[in-house]
Amino acid sequence: MTHIMVDLETLSLQPTARILSIGAVKFDAERGVYDEYYQVVLPPVLEPLMQSHIDDDGFHISNDTLHWWSNQSGGAREVFQDSEATHINDALITFSIWALRDDLIEDIRLWGNGASFDNVILSEAYRIRNLDKPWKFWNDRCYRTVKNMNPNVRFVRSGTHHNALDDAESQAQHLLRMLVPLT
Repeated sequence: MTHIMVDLETLSLQPTARILSIGAVKFDAERGVYDEYYQVVLPPVLEPLMQSHIDDDGFHISNDTLHWWSNQSGGAREVFQDSEATHINDALITFSIWALRDDLIEDIRLWGNGASFDNVILSEAYRIRNLDKPWKFWNDRCYRTVKNMNPNVRFVRSGTHHNALDDAESQAQHLLRMLVPLT
C-alpha cells in the first residue's frame, strides 16, 4: 500500500479548476516521506479577463483566484515562470507513472487537503483530458478531516507556502505525526 499526499496550486476553486502545479509525496510510518513528484503546468496566457471563463483545455479560471495569486509571495508566484512547465496531459501522465511505479492502482491511497479540493480537481483533470487516474475513488483520503480531529498536533510548515511540493510534504509530515502508525 502506498500513501500519497497531493497538493495542487490552481487558478480556480471549482472542481474543473485550471491546475498550475502538482506536488506529491509518498510516505508511510516506517520510512516517513520517501519519494516526491513535482510538475508545473504551462500557465495560460493571462490577459486581463473581463470574467471568469473556461480555457482552451477545458479548465475553469477565476478572476478572484488570479487576484488572490497577485497577493502571494514571490516564491509562490514563481510557478508562473517555471521553464520546465509542461502541458497538463504530460503532467497527468508523468504523475500516473510516478504514482504507480511501485504499486498497483488498488494500493494507492491518495490524500488531499479537503474532501472537495485536491483529489476532486485532480480527478476532474483526468476526466477532462480522457486519461485514467492512478487511484480508485474508494481510496481517496482527506487530510483536512484528520487535521481537524487532531487540533492538538501542531502543523509545521517547511518551504514556500503555496508551493505544491512544499505544501504536500508539510501536510504528509503533519499527518504522520497524527496517525503513526499509518495503516
